[in-house]
Amino acid sequence: MSRPYGVAVIGAGYWGPNLVRNFRNHPSWDLVAVCDRDRSRAERVVGSRSTVEIETDVDVLLGRSDIDAVAIATPAASHAPIALAALAAGKHVLVEKPLAPGSVDAGKMVRAARDAGLVLMIDHTYCYTPAVQYIHDVLHKGMLGRVLYIESTRINLGLIQPDVDVLWDLAPHDLSILDFVLPGGLAPTRVSATGSDPLGAGRSCVSHLTLGLEDGASAHVSVNWLSPTKIRQMVIGGSHRTLVWDDLDPLRRVSIHDRGVHLGQPGADEKRRAAVSYRLGDITVPALAETEALHTMVGEFASAIREDRPARTDGTAGLRVLSVLEAATDSAADHGRPVRPRAVDPETGDME
Repeated sequence: MSRPYGVAVIGAGYWGPNLVRNFRNHPSWDLVAVCDRDRSRAERVVGSRSTVEIETDVDVLLGRSDIDAVAIATPAASHAPIALAALAAGKHVLVEKPLAPGSVDAGKMVRAARDAGLVLMIDHTYCYTPAVQYIHDVLHKGMLGRVLYIESTRINLGLIQPDVDVLWDLAPHDLSILDFVLPGGLAPTRVSATGSDPLGAGRSCVSHLTLGLEDGASAHVSVNWLSPTKIRQMVIGGSHRTLVWDDLDPLRRVSIHDRGVHLGQPGADEKRRAAVSYRLGDITVPALAETEALHTMVGEFASAIREDRPARTDGTAGLRVLSVLEAATDSAADHGRPVRPRAVDPETGDME
């Protein structure tokens, strides 16, 4: 179709205004309406001179024929009922993270979208940054060789959330990135997590998550609400090269290090097997465009609809992240005991 798609944003709170701005500014979209129970809040978001309409009733909004898709930016507990109603009304759906509070509801959303032939997309925003898209291409081209380990750190002096712990607040960013960049997506063989609540806040403020990956590789994610220093960094070590992503360094967000360790060859005598050599090569820093991830994300939403295909971060991606988070919660409750997460069928969204 040549005309822009009609879209409505449901929720004018924290994240809704960002979606409103990007749908307004993208040529593939016509922002038709903003829906919020608080009319004055929605009016502040769209502005006094805007032609964007205000709705306060989701059912009325979903009954409109000029809306092809909705973007849901409401509290997580409401994601599933709103998304299921939108899909039943024939609307394509974009949902801010998390897809749902749990995998059961998320699975219902994935199946409903599949059965209706509609696009269900999760707003894993980091996956649409130039840096993470570059990392995706590097790993899928095999430039690092076999992945040996991943170290991800996401710490800051952050807001202690009233309804979720630090793992559910911050780790979804790292898990969604891993799901996006790793060939085959996020499919850990085991999950182990620990958390601590040194402030007595009633939920973990510091947490560590370890994922067992294929071929003996592992990923470690550290999240923390209590650090006075803000760090957003991921290191992906490969058998040929190592990639470092520092999201807070605009001049060197990604660097690829031709450096590594070589062990003696299997089958050699004991002395040669024990020999270790170090490779110290060049460091490559690619030039990356500075574009807003949300602009790219809403463009991908439109392309997925137009091309009748799953979005790059579709409902099953959100379901895989939830599966790992649930396994991590079970592990943390049992003092870090390794837990095998439920596998997600990439075609159907069904779980083991």
